[in-house]
Amino acid sequence: MKKTIQILQNIVSRKGSSKVLTFSIPHVFKALQLLSKEKFVSRATFGKEIQLGEGAVKTLISHLKEAKMIETTKSGSFLTEKGEKISKQIQQIIPNECKIKKCAVVTGKNNFAIILKNYSSAIKSGLEQRDYAILYGSSGCTTILYKDNKFVFPGDTKDCFKEDKKTKKYILENLSPKEGDVIIISSSDDPFVAEISAKNSALWTLATN
Repeated sequence: MKKTIQILQNIVSRKGSSKVLTFSIPHVFKALQLLSKEKFVSRATFGKEIQLGEGAVKTLISHLKEAKMIETTKSGSFLTEKGEKISKQIQQIIPNECKIKKCAVVTGKNNFAIILKNYSSAIKSGLEQRDYAILYGSSGCTTILYKDNKFVFPGDTKDCFKEDKKTKKYILENLSPKEGDVIIISSSDDPFVAEISAKNSALWTLATN
């Protein structure tokens, strides 16, 4: 998985004397998710969904093309065989994401949750995950492990959603966790920041373990 994340890292590295890029690894991941869902993705859709300006979208597309991840036609961009392979590799570990309403455990205005399949051994205290999320403007990040049919904080055994059956049911239905899975929930006043910071935290967890 480290190699796969390195490929994404290479896409966002500056080429030659090009200006500082306004997109990074989580934006590339979001682009790949869009391309996996849709047959063709237009520049306008990229701009709207990834919240990038026209120039940045053009640069992102050219970097993805250079990495042989996509091809482009008049209808928009589409994944190449290589692009599909890399998307699938990441989706095997990050198959589900969802928004979560404010609750006792997650107190942000907007909360975005991502599951990492079978990655609980990579989590120490959850502080690293919080730091990776804060880099992208997160106001708070909670890391939860799924263990013995319970959601627990790292180093704990108490079910953190014991008093909140509604949120627990919602996460079970939307993320389908299994033993040993990790859930990273990032918060922000801005829904896009909550999502992109959660993605950054998840991807860097994969890159460093």
